[in-house]
Amino acid sequence: MSVVLLVFGFSIALSVCAVALILKICHRKGWYDHLDERKIHSGNIPRMGGIGFTLAFFVIMTAIGIVYKISGVDVVRFFPCAAAMIITLLSGVYDDFRPMSPRYKLLIQIAAALCVTIPGFTFERLLYGGTGILTDLGIFSYPITILWVVGLTNAINLMDGVDGLAGGLSALIVFFLGLIFFYFAGVSKSVFLCACLLGVLIGFLAFNAPFPRAKIFMGDGGSQFLGLTLALLVVMKDQFKPSSLPVFYAAALFAIPILDTTAAVWRRLRDGKKIYDPDKSHLHHKLLNLGLNARGVISVVFGLQIILGVLTFISVRLEGAPSLLVLGAAYFIALSFFIAIHFLNRRTAKEPMAENAGNNSEN
Repeated sequence: MSVVLLVFGFSIALSVCAVALILKICHRKGWYDHLDERKIHSGNIPRMGGIGFTLAFFVIMTAIGIVYKISGVDVVRFFPCAAAMIITLLSGVYDDFRPMSPRYKLLIQIAAALCVTIPGFTFERLLYGGTGILTDLGIFSYPITILWVVGLTNAINLMDGVDGLAGGLSALIVFFLGLIFFYFAGVSKSVFLCACLLGVLIGFLAFNAPFPRAKIFMGDGGSQFLGLTLALLVVMKDQFKPSSLPVFYAAALFAIPILDTTAAVWRRLRDGKKIYDPDKSHLHHKLLNLGLNARGVISVVFGLQIILGVLTFISVRLEGAPSLLVLGAAYFIALSFFIAIHFLNRRTAKEPMAENAGNNSEN
Protein backbone atom coordinates (compact mmCIF):
# COMPACT_ATOMS: atom_id res chain seq x y z
CA MET A 1 0.00 0.00 0.00
CA SER A 2 2.93 2.34 0.68
CA VAL A 3 3.98 1.97 -2.98
CA VAL A 4 0.50 3.07 -4.09
CA LEU A 5 0.76 6.17 -1.90
CA LEU A 6 4.21 6.85 -3.37
CA VAL A 7 2.79 6.67 -6.89
CA PHE A 8 -0.03 8.98 -5.81
CA GLY A 9 2.39 11.55 -4.35
CA PHE A 10 4.74 11.53 -7.35
CA SER A 11 1.74 11.90 -9.67
CA ILE A 12 0.56 15.03 -7.86
CA ALA A 13 4.02 16.61 -7.89
CA LEU A 14 4.72 15.80 -11.55
CA SER A 15 1.28 17.02 -12.61
CA VAL A 16 1.70 20.35 -10.80
CA CYS A 17 5.04 20.90 -12.53
CA ALA A 18 3.74 19.88 -15.96
CA VAL A 19 0.56 21.98 -15.78
CA ALA A 20 2.53 25.00 -14.52
CA LEU A 21 4.84 24.66 -17.53
CA ILE A 22 1.92 24.35 -19.95
CA LEU A 23 0.29 27.40 -18.34
CA LYS A 24 3.37 29.52 -19.08
CA ILE A 25 3.58 28.25 -22.66
CA CYS A 26 -0.13 28.96 -23.26
CA HIS A 27 0.21 32.57 -22.08
CA ARG A 28 3.31 33.03 -24.21
CA LYS A 29 1.66 31.56 -27.33
CA GLY A 30 -1.82 33.01 -26.72
CA TRP A 31 -3.49 29.58 -26.61
CA TYR A 32 -6.74 30.63 -24.99
CA ASP A 33 -10.11 28.89 -24.82
CA HIS A 34 -12.54 29.97 -27.53
CA LEU A 35 -16.10 30.93 -26.63
CA ASP A 36 -19.17 29.13 -28.02
CA GLU A 37 -22.83 28.61 -27.23
CA ARG A 38 -22.23 26.41 -24.19
CA LYS A 39 -19.26 28.25 -22.64
CA ILE A 40 -19.98 30.52 -19.67
CA HIS A 41 -16.56 31.98 -18.87
CA SER A 42 -15.13 35.31 -19.93
CA GLY A 43 -11.59 36.55 -20.42
CA ASN A 44 -8.50 34.83 -21.76
CA ILE A 45 -8.12 31.46 -20.05
CA PRO A 46 -5.52 28.97 -21.38
CA ARG A 47 -7.13 25.76 -22.59
CA MET A 48 -4.34 23.17 -22.81
CA GLY A 49 -4.14 22.02 -19.19
CA GLY A 50 -5.02 18.48 -20.25
CA ILE A 51 -1.66 18.16 -21.95
CA GLY A 52 0.04 18.76 -18.61
CA PHE A 53 -1.73 16.10 -16.57
CA THR A 54 -1.73 13.58 -19.44
CA LEU A 55 2.04 13.92 -19.82
CA ALA A 56 2.43 13.32 -16.10
CA PHE A 57 0.09 10.33 -16.34
CA PHE A 58 2.03 8.75 -19.21
CA VAL A 59 5.36 9.14 -17.40
CA ILE A 60 4.08 7.46 -14.24
CA MET A 61 2.13 4.84 -16.22
CA THR A 62 5.26 3.93 -18.19
CA ALA A 63 7.19 3.47 -14.97
CA ILE A 64 4.42 1.22 -13.62
CA GLY A 65 4.47 -0.80 -16.85
CA ILE A 66 8.23 -1.33 -16.63
CA VAL A 67 7.97 -2.55 -13.05
CA TYR A 68 5.15 -4.96 -13.87
CA LYS A 69 6.98 -6.26 -16.92
CA ILE A 70 10.02 -6.99 -14.79
CA SER A 71 7.70 -8.82 -12.39
CA GLY A 72 6.54 -11.10 -15.21
CA VAL A 73 3.17 -9.52 -15.96
CA ASP A 74 2.30 -9.32 -19.68
CA VAL A 75 1.66 -5.67 -20.57
CA VAL A 76 1.61 -6.14 -24.36
CA ARG A 77 -2.20 -6.21 -24.28
CA PHE A 78 -2.16 -2.71 -22.84
CA PHE A 79 -0.19 -1.18 -25.76
CA PRO A 80 -3.28 -0.73 -28.00
CA CYS A 81 -5.01 0.99 -25.06
CA ALA A 82 -2.09 3.40 -24.76
CA ALA A 83 -2.44 4.04 -28.49
CA ALA A 84 -6.15 4.78 -27.94
CA MET A 85 -5.25 7.32 -25.25
CA ILE A 86 -2.72 9.03 -27.51
CA ILE A 87 -5.13 9.10 -30.48
CA THR A 88 -7.87 10.58 -28.33
CA LEU A 89 -5.56 13.18 -26.78
CA LEU A 90 -4.10 14.31 -30.12
CA SER A 91 -7.48 14.53 -31.85
CA GLY A 92 -8.84 16.52 -28.93
CA VAL A 93 -5.88 18.92 -28.97
CA TYR A 94 -6.34 19.35 -32.73
CA ASP A 95 -10.01 20.10 -32.09
CA ASP A 96 -8.99 22.77 -29.56
CA PHE A 97 -7.15 24.65 -32.30
CA ARG A 98 -9.25 23.76 -35.35
CA PRO A 99 -12.78 22.53 -34.60
CA MET A 100 -13.17 19.10 -36.13
CA SER A 101 -16.24 17.74 -37.89
CA PRO A 102 -18.37 15.69 -35.45
CA ARG A 103 -18.34 12.86 -37.97
CA TYR A 104 -14.55 12.65 -37.94
CA LYS A 105 -14.47 12.93 -34.15
CA LEU A 106 -16.89 10.01 -33.87
CA LEU A 107 -14.81 7.88 -36.24
CA ILE A 108 -11.67 8.57 -34.20
CA GLN A 109 -13.50 7.73 -30.97
CA ILE A 110 -14.75 4.45 -32.46
CA ALA A 111 -11.19 3.62 -33.56
CA ALA A 112 -9.99 4.31 -30.02
CA ALA A 113 -12.76 2.11 -28.62
CA LEU A 114 -11.68 -0.72 -30.93
CA CYS A 115 -8.12 -0.37 -29.61
CA VAL A 116 -9.59 -1.02 -26.15
CA THR A 117 -11.84 -3.94 -27.08
CA ILE A 118 -9.57 -5.86 -29.49
CA PRO A 119 -7.09 -6.86 -26.72
CA GLY A 120 -10.07 -8.20 -24.76
CA PHE A 121 -10.81 -5.32 -22.39
CA THR A 122 -14.59 -5.58 -22.45
CA PHE A 123 -17.60 -5.83 -20.20
CA GLU A 124 -18.54 -9.41 -19.42
CA ARG A 125 -21.57 -9.16 -17.17
CA LEU A 126 -24.49 -6.95 -16.29
CA LEU A 127 -24.47 -7.92 -12.60
CA TYR A 128 -22.54 -10.01 -10.13
CA GLY A 129 -23.95 -13.41 -9.28
CA GLY A 130 -25.98 -15.82 -11.34
CA THR A 131 -25.42 -17.01 -14.89
CA GLY A 132 -27.24 -16.89 -18.18
CA ILE A 133 -28.88 -14.20 -20.28
CA LEU A 134 -29.81 -12.03 -17.28
CA THR A 135 -26.17 -11.49 -16.31
CA ASP A 136 -23.70 -12.67 -18.97
CA LEU A 137 -23.31 -10.43 -22.03
CA GLY A 138 -21.88 -13.00 -24.45
CA ILE A 139 -21.59 -11.61 -27.99
CA PHE A 140 -23.00 -8.27 -26.84
CA SER A 141 -19.91 -7.53 -24.76
CA TYR A 142 -18.08 -5.86 -27.66
CA PRO A 143 -20.81 -3.49 -28.91
CA ILE A 144 -21.73 -2.52 -25.35
CA THR A 145 -18.09 -1.79 -24.51
CA ILE A 146 -17.63 0.29 -27.68
CA LEU A 147 -20.75 2.28 -26.81
CA TRP A 148 -19.42 2.68 -23.25
CA VAL A 149 -16.04 4.02 -24.39
CA VAL A 150 -17.42 6.39 -27.03
CA GLY A 151 -20.27 7.56 -24.79
CA LEU A 152 -18.08 8.24 -21.76
CA THR A 153 -15.45 10.01 -23.87
CA ASN A 154 -18.13 12.50 -24.89
CA ALA A 155 -19.89 12.57 -21.52
CA ILE A 156 -16.85 13.82 -19.59
CA ASN A 157 -16.23 16.38 -22.32
CA LEU A 158 -19.79 17.70 -21.92
CA MET A 159 -19.36 17.96 -18.14
CA ASP A 160 -16.40 20.30 -18.60
CA GLY A 161 -18.39 23.51 -18.25
CA VAL A 162 -17.64 24.91 -14.78
CA ASP A 163 -14.27 25.49 -13.12
CA GLY A 164 -13.11 22.27 -11.48
CA LEU A 165 -16.25 20.28 -12.38
CA ALA A 166 -15.01 17.67 -14.86
CA GLY A 167 -11.65 17.22 -13.14
CA GLY A 168 -13.09 17.04 -9.63
CA LEU A 169 -15.95 14.74 -10.61
CA SER A 170 -13.51 12.43 -12.40
CA ALA A 171 -11.20 12.45 -9.37
CA LEU A 172 -14.04 11.30 -7.12
CA ILE A 173 -15.01 8.55 -9.58
CA VAL A 174 -11.39 7.37 -9.80
CA PHE A 175 -11.15 7.32 -6.00
CA PHE A 176 -14.14 4.99 -5.69
CA LEU A 177 -12.94 2.85 -8.60
CA GLY A 178 -9.63 2.44 -6.79
CA LEU A 179 -11.45 1.40 -3.62
CA ILE A 180 -13.48 -1.19 -5.52
CA PHE A 181 -10.41 -2.60 -7.28
CA PHE A 182 -8.44 -2.73 -4.03
CA TYR A 183 -11.32 -4.55 -2.32
CA PHE A 184 -11.36 -7.24 -5.00
CA ALA A 185 -7.69 -7.61 -5.91
CA GLY A 186 -5.55 -5.74 -3.39
CA VAL A 187 -2.61 -3.85 -4.87
CA SER A 188 -2.86 -4.42 -8.63
CA LYS A 189 -2.03 -2.59 -11.84
CA SER A 190 -5.57 -1.18 -11.88
CA VAL A 191 -5.09 0.27 -8.39
CA PHE A 192 -1.77 1.82 -9.43
CA LEU A 193 -3.38 3.41 -12.49
CA CYS A 194 -6.22 4.78 -10.35
CA ALA A 195 -3.71 6.24 -7.90
CA CYS A 196 -1.78 7.78 -10.78
CA LEU A 197 -4.85 9.28 -12.46
CA LEU A 198 -6.19 10.59 -9.15
CA GLY A 199 -2.83 12.19 -8.42
CA VAL A 200 -2.47 13.95 -11.78
CA LEU A 201 -6.05 15.22 -11.53
CA ILE A 202 -5.42 16.70 -8.09
CA GLY A 203 -2.30 18.36 -9.47
CA PHE A 204 -4.38 19.82 -12.32
CA LEU A 205 -7.14 20.97 -9.97
CA ALA A 206 -4.61 23.13 -8.16
CA PHE A 207 -4.84 25.35 -11.26
CA ASN A 208 -8.41 24.59 -12.35
CA ALA A 209 -10.47 24.87 -9.15
CA PRO A 210 -12.69 27.97 -8.73
CA PHE A 211 -10.66 29.53 -5.91
CA PRO A 212 -11.27 32.24 -6.93
CA ARG A 213 -11.33 31.14 -10.59
CA ALA A 214 -9.61 28.65 -12.85
CA LYS A 215 -6.20 29.63 -14.21
CA ILE A 216 -6.32 27.01 -16.96
CA PHE A 217 -8.86 24.63 -18.59
CA MET A 218 -8.19 21.04 -19.60
CA GLY A 219 -9.50 21.59 -23.14
CA ASP A 220 -11.12 18.99 -25.39
CA GLY A 221 -7.85 17.05 -25.52
CA GLY A 222 -7.78 16.65 -21.76
CA SER A 223 -11.50 15.97 -21.29
CA GLN A 224 -11.70 13.37 -24.06
CA PHE A 225 -8.53 11.66 -22.86
CA LEU A 226 -9.99 11.63 -19.36
CA GLY A 227 -13.29 10.14 -20.53
CA LEU A 228 -11.59 7.36 -22.48
CA THR A 229 -9.19 6.56 -19.64
CA LEU A 230 -12.02 6.34 -17.11
CA ALA A 231 -13.93 4.05 -19.47
CA LEU A 232 -10.83 1.87 -19.85
CA LEU A 233 -10.22 1.59 -16.11
CA VAL A 234 -13.65 0.02 -15.65
CA VAL A 235 -12.96 -2.81 -18.12
CA MET A 236 -9.27 -3.18 -17.21
CA LYS A 237 -8.08 -6.74 -16.56
CA ASP A 238 -4.80 -8.18 -15.35
CA GLN A 239 -3.70 -11.31 -13.54
CA PHE A 240 -4.80 -9.78 -10.22
CA LYS A 241 -8.16 -8.49 -11.50
CA PRO A 242 -9.19 -10.90 -14.29
CA SER A 243 -12.71 -9.52 -14.84
CA SER A 244 -14.23 -6.12 -15.53
CA LEU A 245 -16.71 -4.27 -13.35
CA PRO A 246 -20.27 -5.30 -14.37
CA VAL A 247 -22.23 -2.81 -16.47
CA PHE A 248 -24.88 -1.83 -13.93
CA TYR A 249 -22.33 -1.14 -11.19
CA ALA A 250 -20.15 0.90 -13.54
CA ALA A 251 -23.14 2.88 -14.81
CA ALA A 252 -24.22 3.68 -11.24
CA LEU A 253 -20.79 5.10 -10.44
CA PHE A 254 -20.86 7.19 -13.64
CA ALA A 255 -24.56 8.07 -13.37
CA ILE A 256 -24.04 11.86 -13.36
CA PRO A 257 -22.20 12.21 -16.71
CA ILE A 258 -24.29 9.43 -18.24
CA LEU A 259 -27.63 10.99 -17.30
CA ASP A 260 -26.47 14.47 -18.29
CA THR A 261 -25.41 13.24 -21.75
CA THR A 262 -28.55 11.14 -22.20
CA ALA A 263 -30.71 14.16 -21.35
CA ALA A 264 -28.75 16.29 -23.83
CA VAL A 265 -29.24 13.78 -26.66
CA TRP A 266 -32.95 13.45 -25.90
CA ARG A 267 -33.38 17.23 -25.65
CA ARG A 268 -31.77 17.88 -29.02
CA LEU A 269 -33.64 15.09 -30.78
CA ARG A 270 -36.90 16.37 -29.30
CA ASP A 271 -36.19 19.89 -30.52
CA GLY A 272 -35.19 18.73 -33.98
CA LYS A 273 -31.52 19.70 -33.53
CA LYS A 274 -28.38 17.75 -34.27
CA ILE A 275 -27.19 15.82 -31.24
CA TYR A 276 -23.78 17.51 -31.35
CA ASP A 277 -25.18 21.07 -31.38
CA PRO A 278 -24.01 22.86 -28.19
CA ASP A 279 -26.53 24.37 -25.79
CA LYS A 280 -26.80 25.74 -22.27
CA SER A 281 -29.12 23.15 -20.74
CA HIS A 282 -26.64 20.77 -19.16
CA LEU A 283 -26.75 20.01 -15.45
CA HIS A 284 -24.24 22.71 -14.53
CA HIS A 285 -26.16 25.29 -16.59
CA LYS A 286 -29.39 24.40 -14.78
CA LEU A 287 -27.73 24.68 -11.39
CA LEU A 288 -26.32 28.07 -12.37
CA ASN A 289 -29.81 29.15 -13.45
CA LEU A 290 -31.04 28.25 -9.96
CA GLY A 291 -28.69 30.86 -8.53
CA LEU A 292 -25.64 28.80 -7.61
CA ASN A 293 -22.14 30.02 -8.41
CA ALA A 294 -19.32 27.76 -9.62
CA ARG A 295 -18.42 26.68 -6.08
CA GLY A 296 -22.05 25.92 -5.32
CA VAL A 297 -22.39 23.83 -8.48
CA ILE A 298 -19.37 21.68 -7.73
CA SER A 299 -20.42 21.30 -4.09
CA VAL A 300 -23.83 19.93 -5.12
CA VAL A 301 -22.49 17.69 -7.89
CA PHE A 302 -19.60 16.40 -5.78
CA GLY A 303 -21.96 15.69 -2.89
CA LEU A 304 -24.19 13.62 -5.18
CA GLN A 305 -21.14 11.79 -6.61
CA ILE A 306 -19.92 10.88 -3.12
CA ILE A 307 -23.33 9.41 -2.30
CA LEU A 308 -23.35 7.41 -5.55
CA GLY A 309 -19.78 6.26 -4.96
CA VAL A 310 -20.48 5.06 -1.42
CA LEU A 311 -23.65 3.23 -2.48
CA THR A 312 -21.89 1.59 -5.44
CA PHE A 313 -19.02 0.46 -3.23
CA ILE A 314 -21.43 -0.98 -0.66
CA SER A 315 -23.44 -2.78 -3.35
CA VAL A 316 -20.26 -4.32 -4.76
CA ARG A 317 -19.38 -5.71 -1.33
CA LEU A 318 -22.83 -7.19 -0.74
CA GLU A 319 -24.39 -10.18 -2.43
CA GLY A 320 -27.81 -11.14 -3.74
CA ALA A 321 -30.88 -9.04 -2.97
CA PRO A 322 -29.13 -6.60 -0.56
CA SER A 323 -26.63 -5.72 -3.28
CA LEU A 324 -29.40 -5.06 -5.80
CA LEU A 325 -31.36 -2.97 -3.30
CA VAL A 326 -28.40 -0.70 -2.58
CA LEU A 327 -27.60 -0.46 -6.30
CA GLY A 328 -31.23 0.41 -7.01
CA ALA A 329 -31.07 3.13 -4.35
CA ALA A 330 -28.10 4.69 -6.18
CA TYR A 331 -30.07 4.80 -9.43
CA PHE A 332 -33.15 6.14 -7.69
CA ILE A 333 -31.23 8.98 -6.04
CA ALA A 334 -29.48 9.96 -9.27
CA LEU A 335 -32.69 9.94 -11.32
CA SER A 336 -34.63 11.80 -8.64
CA PHE A 337 -31.93 14.47 -8.49
CA PHE A 338 -31.96 15.05 -12.25
CA ILE A 339 -35.76 15.14 -12.39
CA ALA A 340 -35.94 17.58 -9.49
CA ILE A 341 -33.34 19.91 -11.04
CA HIS A 342 -35.14 19.76 -14.37
CA PHE A 343 -38.50 20.85 -12.95
CA LEU A 344 -36.98 23.43 -10.61
CA ASN A 345 -35.18 24.93 -13.58
CA ARG A 346 -38.38 25.02 -15.63
CA ARG A 347 -40.26 26.74 -12.83
CA THR A 348 -37.46 29.28 -12.41
CA ALA A 349 -37.54 30.01 -16.13
CA LYS A 350 -41.33 30.52 -16.11
CA GLU A 351 -41.39 32.95 -13.18
CA PRO A 352 -39.75 35.88 -15.06
CA MET A 353 -42.10 35.24 -17.99
CA ALA A 354 -45.11 35.41 -15.68
CA GLU A 355 -43.82 38.63 -14.08
CA ASN A 356 -43.26 40.21 -17.49
CA ALA A 357 -46.75 39.22 -18.59
CA GLY A 358 -48.20 40.82 -15.45
CA ASN A 359 -46.24 44.01 -16.00
CA ASN A 360 -47.40 44.21 -19.62
CA SER A 361 -51.05 43.78 -18.64
CA GLU A 362 -50.74 46.61 -16.12
CA ASN A 363 -49.29 48.86 -18.79
